Amino acid sequence: MSLVDLHIHSTASDGKYPPAALIAKAAELGLRIISLTDHDSIEGIAPAIKAAKSFPGLTFIPGVEISTDLPDGEAHILGYFIDYTSPEFQKELERFRDSRLGRGQKMVEKLNKLGIKIDWARVQAIAGDGAIGRPHIAQAMLEKGYVKTFEEAFDKYIGHDGPAYVEREKMTPEEAVTLILRAKGIPVLAHPFTLKDPAAMAKSLKKVGLMGIEAYYKDNTPAATQATLKLAEKYRLIATGGTDYHGIGDSHEVMMGGTEVPLATAERLIALGQTPR
Repeated sequence: MSLVDLHIHSTASDGKYPPAALIAKAAELGLRIISLTDHDSIEGIAPAIKAAKSFPGLTFIPGVEISTDLPDGEAHILGYFIDYTSPEFQKELERFRDSRLGRGQKMVEKLNKLGIKIDWARVQAIAGDGAIGRPHIAQAMLEKGYVKTFEEAFDKYIGHDGPAYVEREKMTPEEAVTLILRAKGIPVLAHPFTLKDPAAMAKSLKKVGLMGIEAYYKDNTPAATQATLKLAEKYRLIATGGTDYHGIGDSHEVMMGGTEVPLATAERLIALGQTPR
């Protein structure tokens, strides 16, 4: 079990557990440094900070994960130590969440036309106060028995090439990096080996201010981790890592702390976060 997890999701986006519950679970597992990185949402940061005060042995880093678009898919940009009180940053994320709401409704409409009768009200109930995402739709499909796993929902219906997929309002990876920098954060390329050309992406984003790359990730092979560490060295990027934990109980789910992330990498991130930028 790792002492570090810098990639966790709560009910503020598409995770299963509220921020305070995640903090308590992390402390129970013996983690020492964690970050909440909800999709396009910073609503969970304040309650997480409040909860973390009850666990003095746990260091909490405010974070976010911004979803961006590529011609052939998506790239996700993590932001650490962002100024989550910034009105500009909050406004941009709110605009993004509004686009996700309309997107979710259109996906449900498409599913209904395909004979998959799920209710938009149920999707909203599953999401609760969080930003609605595709995992909430997948959960509704799972509950009604239309699919047996989350993977099946994405692979057959709501994945990028699926018949019920709907594009969202677009933001490029470069724009996300710039947005995080304006919020005084540390932009990091998430799970680079989900991209077709991680090296090209790292090189491109470094030019606009990328400061880190997620080298330790739940789905990485040892070769992918080593290749990412080489990219970090080549472009002078800080290496980060985490489980991408959502708490959904999927067959691919890894418990918080289940991805080995060296403590020294998190300490480097904290040192950088404490440096005026």
